[in-house]
Amino acid sequence: MAALKLQVVTPERRVVETDADEVELPGSEGYLGIRPGHTPLITLLKTGVLSYRHAGAEQVLAVSTGLAEISNDRVSVLADTAEAAAQIDAAAAESERAAAEREMQTASRQTLPEILARYELAQARLSVVRRG
Repeated sequence: MAALKLQVVTPERRVVETDADEVELPGSEGYLGIRPGHTPLITLLKTGVLSYRHAGAEQVLAVSTGLAEISNDRVSVLADTAEAAAQIDAAAAESERAAAEREMQTASRQTLPEILARYELAQARLSVVRRG
């Protein structure tokens, strides 16, 4: 089976550059499963978990907003943040999630989007820690 070329970059660094048999990423309209031969597309990313498999092994990253381009068996992901389980402080992520939950109870229309973004990133980080 042909492999995908996966590249994940943030403004600070290249996080991943590898072959993958399949990639699942959090698109703006829901999770997308990408395999070799996928139709070309560009999508906005939501905060969530990006996973990829190669030779039966799964790797996961917590990613925040950005975009992804799929073309010619290449998956290029440009994200604001991308973190593997080893880079995540689970206690800090749990604390951030709990703080965001408390803040949502009294949030205004102006502050709610930023609080939700922090909550979603904390959730993604905790999910990666559990899976990683």
